[in-house]
Order: sequence, then C-alpha cells, then structure tokens
Amino acid sequence: MKHEITIGTLVGGNTATSIIPQIVGHGFESFNLTFWQSTGQTDLKELAKQVRALADEHQFTISAISVFGNPLTGEGDSSDTLASWKRLIEHAPLFGTDIVSGFTGRIPNRPIDESIPVFKEVFGDLAERAADKGVRLAFENCDMGGTWDRGDWNIAHNPTAWEMMFNAVPADNIGLEWEPCHQMVSLIDPIPQLRKWVDKVFHVHGKDATIAWDIVKEYGIHGPKNFVWHRTPGFGDSNWSDIITILRQHGYQGAIDIEGWHDPVYKGELEMTGQVHALNYLKTCRGGQFIANPVEGASL
Repeated sequence: MKHEITIGTLVGGNTATSIIPQIVGHGFESFNLTFWQSTGQTDLKELAKQVRALADEHQFTISAISVFGNPLTGEGDSSDTLASWKRLIEHAPLFGTDIVSGFTGRIPNRPIDESIPVFKEVFGDLAERAADKGVRLAFENCDMGGTWDRGDWNIAHNPTAWEMMFNAVPADNIGLEWEPCHQMVSLIDPIPQLRKWVDKVFHVHGKDATIAWDIVKEYGIHGPKNFVWHRTPGFGDSNWSDIITILRQHGYQGAIDIEGWHDPVYKGELEMTGQVHALNYLKTCRGGQFIANPVEGASL
C-alpha cells in the first residue's frame, strides 16, 4: 500500500524526459510538469507517452501539469497562455493526471475587483471544458509582486480574492494550488488559513518561508531590509507535520510537490541537496515509511 499523499517535485515540461531519470532515484514519488506562459510547439501527446513510460518504469505519478502566464489579457508573452490552458486540459488524461494549474491572470495594473468579470468569462468556459474531461483547475497562490491594487499576473493570492473568484465561478472543479510560502510573505498565518480552505486545495506546492520578525518590528515591511525569504521545506518556519495532518483530516489525496530554485542558501550546486533534504523531511512529516498493521490471528 502506498501513502495517499505523495511527495515529489516540479520539473519543466520541456526538460522532463531528461531530468526525471536523473533524479527519480532519490525517492521522488510524483512530478508536476510546468510550462512558462506557453506550451509552445511541444507535442503534448508524445510528451505524455514518454513520461508515462518513465512513470511505469520508476513507479511515480504525474500530479499536475501547469502553465504560468496571464490568460486574461492575450497580450505579449502571454498571448498563448489561454490556448495553452485549453491544450493542457485536453491532454491531462494522457498524462494520468486530473489537475491543470497556473495563475488566474489579471487585468494589468488594476485592482483585483476589476479582473473578476474577465476571470468569470475565461474560467467559466475553462471549467466547463475541464469538467467534460474529468479535470480540475487549481490556481497557484503566488502574488508575483502584485498587490490588491496593482499587478501583472495573478489575482489568486489573497483569501478575499478567492471568495470573489469562487462566487463568480461556483464550479466544484476549480480550486487552489496552495503553499504556505505565498501567504507568509504577506504575513498571513498559513495554518488557520489551511483549516478554512482545505476543501478547495487540489494541489500543494512544497515551498516554505522564513519571516524575520525582528526586522519587521524594527524596520517594518516597506524599508530597504528584506524581512522574508522563500525557503525549501525543512529550512523554513512552517510545521509541515501540522499541514499534512490538516490535509489528511480532510481527506486530501494528492501530492506535495517541492518548488525549488528559490532558497537563498540551498541554491546553485546545493539545489538538489536542499530538494532531497526537503523530500526526506516531508516524508518524515508524513509519518515515514508505511507500516502495515498486525492482523489478528495471523500465523507467522
């Protein structure tokens, strides 16, 4: 029997077939395949075939496939993002996943409220397309440097925005790609938030944060000193045993996929050192190796 929550990592969709064979032996149980702004000329059917062959060989799952761009504008480098959402929804079953994720997008440099009507139009249609395929849509909760009033990428970084989004598109197959880090950078406590929103959490990114409260108290959050850092799990402030407990208490059966390449210390040639530490740390927080219960009356 396997754990109902798998621990994995993110890999680029266009490099997956070369990267996965190099790292899967460390014990990664799932992979989230990602694209930046566009799937481009990628033959998704062929990619799915190759990745599924690797999955069968090494016994891992594809937890989600993702595109990170602005699907609400159709402009500039995000001109293909909406079409890429549609392609990933179409091909998700071939990868063996039912989750497509990414940013919601937003109307650039306008308050979140003004993006809701366009969000409703775009993701109302995408949610219907996805439902027809048995696919769920999960929104990454990263602010990408944006605020309530201004931003270029994503409205799904604040719980008030989540309420507005899910009221605008009240579909059971849209939810969150949640991680504590993106809430902690706004000084939000992720634990009570997860308790409240866990039923809308479809996918979890394994990324943490360290908040320097001494700097916050002395210099505030608008001064020249950094007061928070993105961290690889195991090096940040979050109690991942609590996070996994909350997920399990509410029947979550999915992945926690490590989002690397952000830690200010475990970077460069220490990147995979940090990621494998996070992998083993999260497995420990999950309870370690699965151990079967004794069976009454069994003979040895």
